[in-house]
Amino acid sequence: MVTLGVRRWETLADSVQGVNKRRNQDWYECRGAGTGESPLLLAVADGHGSAVHARSELGARFAVDRFMGLAAHFGRAAADCQEPGRLSRLMTYARDDFPRALVHEWRQAALGHWDRNRPVVEEASREPGTEEKVVLYGTTLIGAVLMPWLFVAWQIGDGDLAVVEHDGTLSRPLAPAEEDLGDETESLCGRDAWRSMRMHWAPVFEEARTPRLVVLSTDGLSKSFASADGYRSFVEGLAGRLAGEGGAGVREVLPRWLAEAARHSGDDTTLAAALRFARDAPEPAGAGGTEESTAAAAGAAEPDERKTETET
Repeated sequence: MVTLGVRRWETLADSVQGVNKRRNQDWYECRGAGTGESPLLLAVADGHGSAVHARSELGARFAVDRFMGLAAHFGRAAADCQEPGRLSRLMTYARDDFPRALVHEWRQAALGHWDRNRPVVEEASREPGTEEKVVLYGTTLIGAVLMPWLFVAWQIGDGDLAVVEHDGTLSRPLAPAEEDLGDETESLCGRDAWRSMRMHWAPVFEEARTPRLVVLSTDGLSKSFASADGYRSFVEGLAGRLAGEGGAGVREVLPRWLAEAARHSGDDTTLAAALRFARDAPEPAGAGGTEESTAAAAGAAEPDERKTETET
């Protein structure tokens, strides 16, 4: 039997600006308890940061904000959809309608900001087209909804969703079949961006099969390792330390771990993670999952797993 009203997750999240970056282009938020009445919502976004995407730090914030609003609505709809037949209809909505709505709302936020904050230009200058305006706000996004009977996540662009399953196995369910080359990635500012959004759909029919740990991170973290094996080792190490210490001990050192990752990758580095409480365990002091964003992040690999300075 699934317990609906008891807090089920502890959250950790933090963000560190990349070395030599003028500003942090990432944004994140964690909200909710993971119950039927209060789904846990997680999101991280990584603004592209180049001159072509000059307002991307705002685009990242808009992406997270709009995801949170739509995900909260999705959670309310999912509260009445525990039966397989109704879950099937909800999955269709999550796969098709949710990405369309998210991209539409994000574009409206970007264009609205442009209209309120037009640059000062000469009168004879050409007005940028709609797509040119939207590109200024380009960003990636990863978002997740966790409920007692459902785990669903969406991603567009780079970054990582890592899941430590109930049996300890680690997966990256939204990893693309082929990794993006260089700095090129799918983006919310792309044409028909909703078609590029990947979805992970995982009903939880038995409480014992709920994932132990869900980690969302921007690519500043995975790029700090010389290989994908280094990133996997980091997530496994993070899971082990969280299982042993809970969030309080890890929360204290995570900003330093993230800073180390940002130093090696040179990129802004952001992580939002959700740790499942052990059944019948008391809620830890200072547990996350409140209405506000919470603090902590990632980077516990051994030094030889990190990139060298010449590899960054």
